[in-house]
Amino acid sequence: MYLKKILVAVALLGLIGMAGFAYYVYHNIFAPNTAFNNDEAHVYIPTNASFAEVMEELSPLLQNEATFERTAERKGYVSNIKAGHYVLRKGMNNNDIINTIRSKNIPIQVKFNNQERLEDLAGHVAQQIEADSLSLLQGFRAAEFLENTEYSEDTALGMYVPNTYEFYWNTSAEAFRDRMREEYQRFWTNSRKQKAADLDMTPMQVISLAAIVQKETAKTDERPRVAGVYINRLRLGMPLQADPTVIYAKKRMDGDFDQVIKRVLYKDLTLDSPYNTYKYRGVPPGPIAMPDISSIDAVLNYEQHDYLYFVADVTNFGYHKFAKTLAQHNQNKAAYVRWLSQQGVNR
Repeated sequence: MYLKKILVAVALLGLIGMAGFAYYVYHNIFAPNTAFNNDEAHVYIPTNASFAEVMEELSPLLQNEATFERTAERKGYVSNIKAGHYVLRKGMNNNDIINTIRSKNIPIQVKFNNQERLEDLAGHVAQQIEADSLSLLQGFRAAEFLENTEYSEDTALGMYVPNTYEFYWNTSAEAFRDRMREEYQRFWTNSRKQKAADLDMTPMQVISLAAIVQKETAKTDERPRVAGVYINRLRLGMPLQADPTVIYAKKRMDGDFDQVIKRVLYKDLTLDSPYNTYKYRGVPPGPIAMPDISSIDAVLNYEQHDYLYFVADVTNFGYHKFAKTLAQHNQNKAAYVRWLSQQGVNR
């Protein structure tokens, strides 16, 4: 009878121990441990982050930091941290959280368009991926990269085709740049290359002209017509005489891209810059801005017509009046200049 009592006691102690262990396991590993009310929370773990930095990122999202730390140690996460962008779901337990931040790096959508300079592009992209603007700009301008490709500092901006791309958040500056070169090469299909060749232009020259077209009109349906004007001028050996190139030349020469210039003055037309298409014939040495795909395709699929001139239409804002003769254009221009003066636009 005494032995039986001992065995029963041992069994009870075993059950209590097992229950305690089960509670410990559940409490530390499988109990929900999120502290946010939304359905999900986004976590960004930097490259070469320490466990302390991971905890600083996770702390506001956890109900119990101590149980998470113990579980992370047991699962070997502390010494195997992975950089990236992760999505935690409401109600996740420690085991789920660790499995997520260990192996489920979620891509993000990186978007950019209408950047005027590489500096602007670097700043815009740096807001979306881990790489900072300085490392991105250094990557864009790296001498070795430019030497091994067909780009220069003048043309490098044209390599970045505006669109939405899928990247991992922890993509490096060099990896971003190299991927964009691949996207540029993919964009220039045989069909697009042939159309550029038919214009007797390189792809980069098409991009440079497309940048002017985009600066001239925000109306996508008008861009092929504007492109047609410039194609006509190029074929006749006329200077492009595009005001946006003069504005760009002035900003570049002044070293001030923040200045706002709404009106080009006659004295500006004499600026000695290869970007001044009043002074130098042909397409500028590089794009004056980042053109949309619609602008690039507007050049490649330009509207065939006999127009050689255009000026803003003050009766249909956003669009332009086109002319085949200089006399007709001067009449249209006089109306525009009068309107500018009435609005008090002197610069």
